Amino acid sequence: MSGSTVELDITGMTCASCANRIERKLGKLPGVTATVNYATEQAQVEVTGPEAVDTTALVAAVEAAGYGATVHVQQPPAGTDDDGSLPDDPTAPLRQRLVVSAVLAVPVVLLSMVPPLQFPDWQWAALALAAPVAVWGALPFHRAAWVNARHGAATMDTLVSVGVLAAFGWSLYALFLGDAGRSGMHMAFSWFATDPEASDLYLEVAAAVTVFILAGRYMEARAKQRSGAALRALLELGAKDASVLRDGPSGPVETRVPAASLVVGDVVVVRPGERIPSDGVVREGSSAVDLSMLTGESVPVEVRPGDRVTGATIDVGGRLVVEVTAVGADTELARMGRLVEDAQTGKAEVQRLADRVSAVFVPVVIGLAVLAFVGWLVAGGSLTAAFTAAVATLIIACPCALGLATPTALLVGTGRGSQLGILIGGPQALERTRGVDTIVLDKTGTVTTGEMRLTAVVTAGDDVTAAALLAVAASAEDGSEHPVARAVVRAAREQGLDVPVAEQFTATPGAGVQAVVDGEVVVVGTARWSAEAWALHVPDELSDRVAAAESDGGTAVLVARGGAVLGAVVVGDTVKPEAAEAVRRLVALGLRPVLLTGDNEGAARAVAAKVGIDEVHARATPASKLDTVRGLQAVGRSVAMVGDGVNDAAALAAADLGIAMGAGTDAAIAASDITVVSGRLTVVADAVRLSRATLRTIRGNLFWAFAYNVAAIPLAMAGLLNPVLAGAAMAFSSVFVVTNSLRLRRFAPSD
Repeated sequence: MSGSTVELDITGMTCASCANRIERKLGKLPGVTATVNYATEQAQVEVTGPEAVDTTALVAAVEAAGYGATVHVQQPPAGTDDDGSLPDDPTAPLRQRLVVSAVLAVPVVLLSMVPPLQFPDWQWAALALAAPVAVWGALPFHRAAWVNARHGAATMDTLVSVGVLAAFGWSLYALFLGDAGRSGMHMAFSWFATDPEASDLYLEVAAAVTVFILAGRYMEARAKQRSGAALRALLELGAKDASVLRDGPSGPVETRVPAASLVVGDVVVVRPGERIPSDGVVREGSSAVDLSMLTGESVPVEVRPGDRVTGATIDVGGRLVVEVTAVGADTELARMGRLVEDAQTGKAEVQRLADRVSAVFVPVVIGLAVLAFVGWLVAGGSLTAAFTAAVATLIIACPCALGLATPTALLVGTGRGSQLGILIGGPQALERTRGVDTIVLDKTGTVTTGEMRLTAVVTAGDDVTAAALLAVAASAEDGSEHPVARAVVRAAREQGLDVPVAEQFTATPGAGVQAVVDGEVVVVGTARWSAEAWALHVPDELSDRVAAAESDGGTAVLVARGGAVLGAVVVGDTVKPEAAEAVRRLVALGLRPVLLTGDNEGAARAVAAKVGIDEVHARATPASKLDTVRGLQAVGRSVAMVGDGVNDAAALAAADLGIAMGAGTDAAIAASDITVVSGRLTVVADAVRLSRATLRTIRGNLFWAFAYNVAAIPLAMAGLLNPVLAGAAMAFSSVFVVTNSLRLRRFAPSD
C-alpha cells in the first residue's frame, strides 16, 4: 500500500492529547505520516515508504494505543436508516448520563453550600447521591484514564478522573475515619481554599465537577454536530431514486430505480421539480437547472442537448433526458465532499504548536498540582487548603479548548464555504490568505466568459443591412466548428434571421471559409486571406473600423459575396458582467490585481481597462505565466493566482495561493488551494474574506485557550479557586471556543 492515502474513523478519543498519541503511534510505522483530527474523529494516513503497510497494520496500531479504528468509507448519508427509521442521535447516551448526574448532583451542591438545609446526618444523604455521580457519571473519564494509564500516557481524562476520585476519596476518608461523619456536622461553602472554615468534605466538588464537564462534553458534541451540518447537507443533496429508460417490448419504458444503482451509460428522465440523479449530458429536451445548492448561484442556468449537467441540481423547467456519465465517487457532488472533508482533516501550523503543547501539558499539570499540595504544606497551610489547591489545579487545567480551537473553526468555515460554492483546500490555504497582497487573474474564462460572442456588424455601404450581412456570414459559417464561426451562427439564430443553406462548403484552417449561398460564392475570412487568395478590395473606411475593433480586443472577419466586400463581423470574448465589481472588491481587500493572458496586448489592455486593472502581462504561454508568478514573488509580493485552464495549472501550483474557477479543468482545480464552484469572479473576493475570517477565528480560539490556562493555573495553585468553580470554568472554556467558531455560520456573501 506504499504511496497511498488512507482515512480512518477513530473512536474513543476524548481530547487533543488522545489525537497526539494516535499520531505518534501511527508515525512509528515505517513510511507512515498521520494527521488525527479530534473534532472530526478521523485520521488521514499517508504511506510513502518503500515498505508495504496495509490497513490492518494501521488499525492495529490505533488499537494498540487504546482506541478503535475502522477504514473510512465516504457515502452520501441518507436521511433515514435502511428500515426507514430516523438515525440514532450519537449524543443521546451522553445526554442521558448528564441528566441523571445533574438530578443527583443538584441536591448535593445545595446541601453543601446552604447551611440552613443541612439536617442531622445530611452528609450521609449527600454521599448516597454523590456516589453514583462520581462513579457512574464520571465513568467515561475513569475508563479513558485507565486505558491511557495502561499505555503509560496521561490525557485530559486523567486530570478529571484524578480530581474527581481525589475529592470523592478524601470525602470517604473524612466520613469514615475522620470527624465529618458525626451527627449534627455543618459546613459552609468557601470561594477560597484559605478560608479557615473550609470543610473537609468534597462531595459537592466530585458531583459538580462531573456534571460541569459532562455538560461541556455534551455541548461540544452538539456543537460539532452543528458545525458539520453543512457537509452533511451537501452530501444529502443527491437524489434517492431515478427514472431510467429500459428497452421494453414496444419501446423504451421508464423504470424507477435507486440512484445508487445507476451505471455510466444509463439514460434517465428528469421532470420539472426533480433532482438530476447523477452527472451526465443532456440528450433530449431543454430546461432551466437550479445550481444554487452546489454553486450558491440563485439564477437557474439554461441547458440544451449536448450540455453537461451535475447530479443533485434541480430541473426547474422542462423534461430532460440525460445520459449518465459519472456515478458514485466520480460525481461532482462526491468530489466536493472529498475536498471539504480533506480540508477539515488538516491542521494549521498554529494548531500543530498547540498540539505539541497539549502533549506535554498533562504531565506538567500533574506536577504543578503536586507542587501546589506540597507548597501549601511547607508554607504552613492546612491539609484541607493544600488538597483544595491541588484538586482545583488538576481540574481547571484540562486542555480541551486547545484541541478544539482549530478543528471546530475549520469545520464551520469550510462547511459554510461549501454552501456558498467555495471549497477551501485546508488550513494551509487559510494561512496563506493572510499574507497575500497581489492577485493575478487569468483573462479567458476568469475575467471573461471564455465564449466568443458577436460584438459588432460593420457594413461596407448602404446597399446592405447589418441583418442581411449577418445572415450571409452565418450561412457560409454554418458548416464550420471554429469558435468564431459558432459565434456568428449563434448570433444569427438568436436574432431570428433567415439563414439560407450553403452548398460546396470549404474551410481553410486559420484563414476562413468559402461556400455557395443562393448561387453566389460567399467568402468569410481574415483580411489578409481575403486579399491574397481572393484579390478582394477592402474600402479604407471599413479597414479603419476593422482595425479599431481589433485594437479593442475583437476579432474581425470580412464577408464578401460575388467578389464584392459586404462588410465585416466582429466577435470577441466578452467580459463577465460582474468582473469590474469583483476587481473593486479585491482591491478593497488590499489586493493588487494583475491581468495575465495569452492574448495580444491590445485585447488584454481593452479588457483590463473595462474592469479597472492597471498591470497587464499579455502573450503569456504556460511557461511564461509561471515565470510571471515567480517574478512577482521575487520582488517580495505574496501572490494569489486565479485561473481555470490546463495552461494555468503550473502558475496555480507555484502561487502562494491558488484559486481555481469551478468551471475549469481538473488540472487547474487539482493545482489550486481554493475552488470557486460557480465560476463567478465576485465569489473569489468572498473566498478570501471567508478564509481570513476563519483564520481569525482559529487564532482567537487559540489565544483564548492559551490565555485561559496561563491565567487560571496560578490562581488555582494559590488557592483562589474553589474546585467547583474550576470545573465550571474549564467546561466554559471549551464551550466558548466551539461557540465562537459557530459564528462563522453567519458569514454572508457580498452579493
